[in-house]
Amino acid sequence: MSAQTYLAYDYPALSVFWSIFVFFLWIMWFVLLFRVVTDIFRDDELGGWGKAGWLVCVVVLPFLGVFVYLIARGKGMGLREVQQARAQQQAFEDYVRRTAQSGVTSADELAKLSEMRSRGDITEDEFRRAKELVLAGHRPSDRAEGAPSASATEQRAQQRNEVAR
Repeated sequence: MSAQTYLAYDYPALSVFWSIFVFFLWIMWFVLLFRVVTDIFRDDELGGWGKAGWLVCVVVLPFLGVFVYLIARGKGMGLREVQQARAQQQAFEDYVRRTAQSGVTSADELAKLSEMRSRGDITEDEFRRAKELVLAGHRPSDRAEGAPSASATEQRAQQRNEVAR
């Protein structure tokens, strides 16, 4: 009357499945643990003692500490994550704007204008108007009223060179 009992773990395919399942649970646990620790340090509302208390709770009693933290402060974790992402995006966009604008300085623009005037490509009046634009923060290529365009300046330079020959 002794019947042999087979457990699900006795089948090789299920053994592999349970091993993989336990492995992924551990990975998820460590990801959750690191997110909680990161959130503890990211939170500006918590003081030093509050951060130390939560950290001790999470390190000494990891399962209980993490679950209590998620229950007590879980909603704020998502908000802090979104704020962090927005701050990073804003910092990146500011960096790109500063980098793009710092390519050519007004000193470089004035040097180019002075060189064009000394070659005779632009007149003194055109130089003065373009210089005013550069000093006002606009580029001469913005082509405000009365400022020479790049193609007009190049055409005038070619005509003068042909006349000089």
